Amino acid sequence: MEALRASYGDTSSDSESDSDSSRPTTTTNNSQDSNPLPPPPVSLLTPPNSIGTLNYLQTGQASRVRSFPHAEGNYALHVFIPVYIPSAPKKELAQFLKKVTSLVSGLHVVDVDVPLNILCKDDHKLEQIALEKEFHISLGRTVPIRVHQIDSVVSLLRQKLQCKRRFWIDFSKWEVFVNDDHTRTFLSMEVITGGLAEITKQIQSVNEVYKLHNLPEFYQDPRPHISLAWALGDISILLKRVVEEEKKRYITVEGSSQKRIFTSKFSGIECKIGNKAYKICKCPEE
Repeated sequence: MEALRASYGDTSSDSESDSDSSRPTTTTNNSQDSNPLPPPPVSLLTPPNSIGTLNYLQTGQASRVRSFPHAEGNYALHVFIPVYIPSAPKKELAQFLKKVTSLVSGLHVVDVDVPLNILCKDDHKLEQIALEKEFHISLGRTVPIRVHQIDSVVSLLRQKLQCKRRFWIDFSKWEVFVNDDHTRTFLSMEVITGGLAEITKQIQSVNEVYKLHNLPEFYQDPRPHISLAWALGDISILLKRVVEEEKKRYITVEGSSQKRIFTSKFSGIECKIGNKAYKICKCPEE
């Protein structure tokens, strides 16, 4: 874990992303919209009053690393949808990771300082460590807030984000991301069909709460996603090529022309402020 902490640069951080508003130029397509990439591991977010932040942008570009100096009473706010990968696709996802790892060296599991090539020697350990954990779809930037803002932020998030029904989230696209300094590459799964409209509305609601507290809004045209693996340096060209070659392994939904990697049922929204987690909304049981 120390190696992972060192690679993110700020071991005292309790933030998961940055609020920088720079816009990207991508290496994998012609998009010029800025988008967030996955945050650093939750395990880095322990000290409550010192906030170091990283801002990742989509598809080949990320913003500069920014560190907020120690300030008594500052806490990092992160609003997100928890995601768990269902049991059915885990074996296929594990095989996908094994194939990619055999062709791309230096991959690690997100949130775990363990090389994938070691885990790939044991399918059970690969599934247990890499796939049986909570992932996050971010609904807003991770930003520093003051103590006196906490109650108001949580209250308004609960008012704006009322989970009235469950819906399915389709992770339908593998994507490769690189940070701005070209020091880290991510293998991610993006939501491009089912659930995208609902998540977009939730992001808009979070933006409204942020604006009321003079906090920076989320990126324009955000692309919801989760990440499975990371590697040091910019290996985007190689990783992108391997992913393109392997995408035929996607799980195909019976009776549908749309292919997707896996589907997860939305069940609620949470936020983390410093080291404390808050339930924002929970969908009623069906």
